[in-house]
Amino acid sequence: MGKTGGRGDFEWVYNDQPHTSRRKVILAKYPEIKSLMGPDPQLKWVVSAMVLTQLLACYLVHDLSWKWIFFWAYAFGGCINHSLTLAIHDISHNVAFGNKLAKWNRWFAMWANLPIGLPYSASFKKYHIDHHRYLGGDQLDVDIPTDIEGWFFCTPARKVLWLFLQPLFYALRPLIVNPKPLGQLEILNAAVQLTADLIIYHLWGIKPIVYLIAGSILCMGLHPISGHFIAEHYMFLKGHETYSYYGSLNLITFNVGYHMEHHDFPSIPGSKLPQVKHIAAEYYNNLPQHSSWIRVLWDFVFDDSIGPYARIKREYKLSKQQ
Repeated sequence: MGKTGGRGDFEWVYNDQPHTSRRKVILAKYPEIKSLMGPDPQLKWVVSAMVLTQLLACYLVHDLSWKWIFFWAYAFGGCINHSLTLAIHDISHNVAFGNKLAKWNRWFAMWANLPIGLPYSASFKKYHIDHHRYLGGDQLDVDIPTDIEGWFFCTPARKVLWLFLQPLFYALRPLIVNPKPLGQLEILNAAVQLTADLIIYHLWGIKPIVYLIAGSILCMGLHPISGHFIAEHYMFLKGHETYSYYGSLNLITFNVGYHMEHHDFPSIPGSKLPQVKHIAAEYYNNLPQHSSWIRVLWDFVFDDSIGPYARIKREYKLSKQQ
């Protein structure tokens, strides 16, 4: 299949990301796609129901034994929390309340953040902008693993460990690759999160806190839903840096699997990305795509040609000024 990137180095390219040009071509042919841009009026209700479900779960688990705390964290709560991180991803594009109410989106993301247990939403927004603007950008796109990750995590056992530790790498990598000053929204995010955690602890003790945080960490690590982290941009086919997945797990992940469509049109809510695929089908049907996130994880671990190095990188002029 022409796969590469398992060992040695990243795949360096010297052209622009494909999403900018494809967006222009598609909009020229299908201008009606512009009508899909803007806020999703249902998103705030779906997210709020998920947050309240997790708060109810905090009450329900507070008397359980530790083994059941971790079982339900992995099997149930962590799935909701992972889905909430993807809701925060959508909200970072202002699709909860629209661009004119940008601050409302930031505050609502903090509400969505509460069951995750650790402050996340404000920092994610700050770095996610760069991921779209400078896709694959050296020292700019912190979604790209570091050289040390690519060098060390190159065997099946080490890649399993890397998948398990993904939440840690996603948290620490920005501080190493592209550190940015702490912003007021991040401080507010941390204060709101700490307050919520303390209230839950005061009401029901430490077990609900462990349930929330353990679920977030476990389900963003080695878990079927986490296959999307690898599926989105790891180079399973040489020269292709973004892939979509159209399977059933999109139903609980805000259609994050429609990832080519998302990068082509980041201002369209996840709920409407299937319409993009339907309208402009000839631009997506023949592109490489994944059929299973579990298969993605399996191939990532056991295929020697795929690993943390299996990413396309490009150098933007801005990165030379950093």
